[in-house]
Amino acid sequence: MSQKPQFRLDDSDDFANTVKQKIAEFNWQHWEVSKRLPLGLKLENNDGQLLAGFSGRTFGNWLMIDNLWVDESLRGQSIGHQLLAEAEAIAKARGCQSAILDTLNFQAKPFYQARGYEVKWTQLAYPASGCKYFMVKQLTK
Repeated sequence: MSQKPQFRLDDSDDFANTVKQKIAEFNWQHWEVSKRLPLGLKLENNDGQLLAGFSGRTFGNWLMIDNLWVDESLRGQSIGHQLLAEAEAIAKARGCQSAILDTLNFQAKPFYQARGYEVKWTQLAYPASGCKYFMVKQLTK
């Protein structure tokens, strides 16, 4: 009779990254695309203080948007729009045809919709009473 495995709790970032890397190694054996390129853009003031930033990655035909943030003092000045447009242009130059992101109900859904992103799926009751929108945009027509 086999013994029950003894699982140990490990909530560390290092462990989470190791598991993520193991999955990526497996995926690379089975996908035709194995090159993920990070894509980060930032705007800083003269003192090096971050004023706006974009983080994501390109992967095959896709731009995967993780984060887009603009300091409150610069909102409404088209900085977010310019940041997103620059990231999309870089992604297109890398061969991406589409972009995907998720945003929470109190975040930036109208911002992305105004720039051509469409809600493809809504995760309701997330994390409890809100929701998360998964949005996609075709970068090439």
